[in-house]
Amino acid sequence: MGRSDPGGDGRVPPPLPEPIRSQAGIEVGVVDSHTHLDACGATDPAILAAVLDRATAAGVTAMVTTADDLASARWAARTASGDARVFAAVGLHPTRSRDLDDAARAEIEELAARPRVVAVGETGLDDYWTTRREDCAPLDVQREAFAWHIDLAKRTGLPLVVHDREAHDGIVDVLRTEGAPEAVVFHCFSGGPELARVCAEHGWLMSFSGTATFRNANAAELRRAAAQAPEDLLLIETDAPFLTPHPYRGRPNEPYCVPHTARDLAELRDRPVDALAAAATRNAQRVFRLAEQPQP
Repeated sequence: MGRSDPGGDGRVPPPLPEPIRSQAGIEVGVVDSHTHLDACGATDPAILAAVLDRATAAGVTAMVTTADDLASARWAARTASGDARVFAAVGLHPTRSRDLDDAARAEIEELAARPRVVAVGETGLDDYWTTRREDCAPLDVQREAFAWHIDLAKRTGLPLVVHDREAHDGIVDVLRTEGAPEAVVFHCFSGGPELARVCAEHGWLMSFSGTATFRNANAAELRRAAAQAPEDLLLIETDAPFLTPHPYRGRPNEPYCVPHTARDLAELRDRPVDALAAAATRNAQRVFRLAEQPQP
């Protein structure tokens, strides 16, 4: 990704933000509803400790580390069992849908049943990489894998974390055809006001990442959706190490950057940042049932 910080160094991380506080000075904890700690280098225990401590210093109280392949799913479930700040989502990224054989299904089902695994995913459809990567699963294979993940979410009672890249209509069609589980999260929401309206009608949550803070023309419709999404269906995420928020685009992203995105969204929505952060945190706690999870 290109930088949007003129003259900035893409290797320099964004500054550590101050925790979000209420007018009374009370810290308002925020949740990173979707991150990839393993891709942040945190498979190294020392790096993991540093990443988590930076998040804590910025007021991030919890994060959901999300799998994109089986190795990532195993690591996420294991890591969530070892630190109270970490929860896991397990599944296969749609581009890897060819890997969803019987053995993979059985293992994902076993992982989904573990303590502190709070979601199934990320799963869905990706029509961006189908024409750009030879190893990307075709859409018909992705659709079959998406339907299986939907069924798993319904059988386990876990929320479904949806990956939607240039596939809005297809995603909605599969959810309607298969019957959506009780809780659906559109991770890294990438649609405009019309998709936000559809999500609101169905009670599907919209998780906004750094892309909702971008100032380029392509982000205009997304920012309109972020301004209009119902507050009780709004989540905030980093998708780290990707999608670093404006004005640090192109620099390394980590969960500690959630407050940067929260402050930008609050300004966009003309809401006090503490109120917006508190609402997003309540939503994350509700949909992922964070308070019900056992302590490590």
